Amino acid sequence: MATASNDKAAAKESNLQISGMTCAACANRIEKGLNKMDGVEQASVNLALEKSTITYDPSKLSEEDFEKKIEALGYGVVKQKKEFAITGMTCAACATRIEKGLNKMDGVSFANVNLALEKTTVEFNPSEVTIADIIAKVEKLGYGAHQKQDGKEQVDYREKAIKEQKLKFIISAILSLPLLWTMFGHFSFTSFLYVPEFLMNPWVQMVFATPVQFIIGKQFYVGAYKSLRNGSANMDVLVVMGTSAAYFYSVYQAIVTMGAHHGPHLYFETSAVLITLILLGKLFEAKAKGRSSEAIKKLMGLQAKTAMVIREGLEQEIPLEEVMIGDTILVKPGEKIPVDGEVIEGTTAVDESMLTGESLPVDKASGDLLYGSTLNKNGFIKMKTTKVGRDTALAQIIKVVEDAQGTKAPIQRLADKISGVFVPIVIGIAILTFLAWLILVDPGNFTAALEVLIAVLVIACPCALGLATPTSIMAGSGRAAEFGILYKGGEHLEQTQGIDTVVVDKTGTVTHGKPVLTDVHVATGQDEEKFLSWIGAAEKQSEHPLAEAIVQGIQDKGIELGDVQFFEAIPGHGVQATVSGQGIIVGTRKLMKQYGIDIQSILPMMKKLEGEGKTAMLAAVNGQYAGLVAVADTIKETSKEAVSRLQGMGINVIMMTGDNERTAQTIGKEVGVDAVIAEVLPEGKAEEVKKLQQQGKKVAMVGDGINDAPALAIADIGMAIGTGTDVAMEAADITLIRGDLNSIADAILMSRKTMRNIKQNLFWAFAYNVIGIPIAALGLLAPWVAGAAMAFSSVSVVLNALRLQRVKLEK
Repeated sequence: MATASNDKAAAKESNLQISGMTCAACANRIEKGLNKMDGVEQASVNLALEKSTITYDPSKLSEEDFEKKIEALGYGVVKQKKEFAITGMTCAACATRIEKGLNKMDGVSFANVNLALEKTTVEFNPSEVTIADIIAKVEKLGYGAHQKQDGKEQVDYREKAIKEQKLKFIISAILSLPLLWTMFGHFSFTSFLYVPEFLMNPWVQMVFATPVQFIIGKQFYVGAYKSLRNGSANMDVLVVMGTSAAYFYSVYQAIVTMGAHHGPHLYFETSAVLITLILLGKLFEAKAKGRSSEAIKKLMGLQAKTAMVIREGLEQEIPLEEVMIGDTILVKPGEKIPVDGEVIEGTTAVDESMLTGESLPVDKASGDLLYGSTLNKNGFIKMKTTKVGRDTALAQIIKVVEDAQGTKAPIQRLADKISGVFVPIVIGIAILTFLAWLILVDPGNFTAALEVLIAVLVIACPCALGLATPTSIMAGSGRAAEFGILYKGGEHLEQTQGIDTVVVDKTGTVTHGKPVLTDVHVATGQDEEKFLSWIGAAEKQSEHPLAEAIVQGIQDKGIELGDVQFFEAIPGHGVQATVSGQGIIVGTRKLMKQYGIDIQSILPMMKKLEGEGKTAMLAAVNGQYAGLVAVADTIKETSKEAVSRLQGMGINVIMMTGDNERTAQTIGKEVGVDAVIAEVLPEGKAEEVKKLQQQGKKVAMVGDGINDAPALAIADIGMAIGTGTDVAMEAADITLIRGDLNSIADAILMSRKTMRNIKQNLFWAFAYNVIGIPIAALGLLAPWVAGAAMAFSSVSVVLNALRLQRVKLEK
């Protein structure tokens, strides 16, 4: 939160979700419009997230002013409307008090309280205020509130937009196909193809083309109008110019040849097919953009929905939003811990891997801290709430991901940059050509001048320019997918080529992320098979994940487990049992000392194993030390080879982990990374990535856990290992499905090859125009020939893009 000078109120920040943007020009227009408002310190618009962030002086402006401005510019602001049941109201004054309190909240645009139905309807900006904030405000006013459940899921506005775009494409394709059919009737080499006579009728063709041009194609006209009104030119302007020229010239030809003996030159198919192809590209774009906020939804979905609290001596299950600081919560084995707090009764092991990324569960006893959304593995506990809502650890991670995504501006498409200069030049050339023919070349011959004008516009039509980038991206990303590499969109594929530093997470990325039995040492005189049979039988009774790893490792050796007559878990220390008549104790140094078992001779071995990043557990049989077993998270077989390969490409490889320094250095040395950063907290990972970026490095972050999500989002390119969490995959720009670090090098190589292909496409698409426009201006191209040349340029671009489907990646 920034602060203004003394004579001004403290500056505020507002986040608004915007609908209706189609390209970078739209985002620029809104940004410029907001920045011109008196009282706005800074406004930025993120096209990928469809979100604006505005810092402003609240004494001069309000959110309502921004909403009006955005709507005046031709776009919309997305809001949510929710109903809440209110308790504790006794009269109209109560309803008025709640209504006034809610309406004063930042982010609330409208609140209405109905005393008779005991409910309130609130319209609010979800980026500014949450459901929990609204409930907390009502409770602060002295009443009760909970969200009304009507069983209806809110329709995602992005999903709705994608469905609309898909429907437009299908209708456009159906109407364009008959027109495409007629085009073949003009060529001698397709004379064998039967074209129904009625389809050659200009008025029939107009019936097919008009809905495509003006109903389906309305979005391009609207986009072009907005762009031109803002003093710029985007792809929409090119589409409208080219298709309108072809359409209106065809209408003109249909009219002037009425009753004539010769057929008119029609280009209805040119305009309709062009619109259909561009709609297909827009559909793919909308789908990629719609996925950008899924990471936040996945994170939110990790939260427990309810909590079992003790209030007024009674156990009651309440929605998570109604949990308050100081509440006593009961958590059973296998349940999610609902909010942040501390243990006040009981012991357990908690799986914090979704938060920390570390595979080993953490033992918890009275006084230990707990984090919301982590998993209680095997003990019944009571906890006291210390943080709720936006203050919890998970909520903080969500905030870091949101902020990081918000600062990541989408790359300006090279085609849009070219078109910004190209369109005014083409329009200028077309008008000058028209005037030159009308006045100088063929004075007074309006038809000839118009034909040359149309030829210039048609040859300059941006079909090839519009297809150059998306076809290469589709072909390149499609080929990459065959190798298990998924790019979220073209901008990520483009940025990956420039990566010079790769930061890899340890657990689940360099390593498997799951503990396995690695070492067995038995005392002199002990039979190893019997020892493992007893230990395995004792540990099989335990629910602890490390016990599962030991049992699995022993069973994999083909050893039969002994019979258990007695078993007792000692929380936080280990287990004791009677197996096949033998007294067995397995656990920590502390447990051995508690039972008076001499372990001095084995301590050096234990320290050595721990130095290798392993967890060692001691075992005693009938009161005597008998041996030890060790478990560890093992390194993936391909990790060392992959690191070496990346270094061979001139890329610096850094390993970053929340694990301890000793374990991290051991693993880092084994795989051969250039540097190791250890003991990093989840929010700290993003900071470490920022530090590297500040040194001028282009950083790719590779991870698999939720704790990696902020760093994945803030890195120049975030790569998620596909064997990891959904959230990591959604926060990342690229997903590596195979879980193999070799995929990192493959992703960078594919990016380089695809970008080279895109540049070739743009060069040839532009070259067609550079060569074709002067020829058309000289009157050497009839409009239909210009149309054929334009179509050929598109075909050549697509064929070049398809070469990417034969690319072979190294392994």
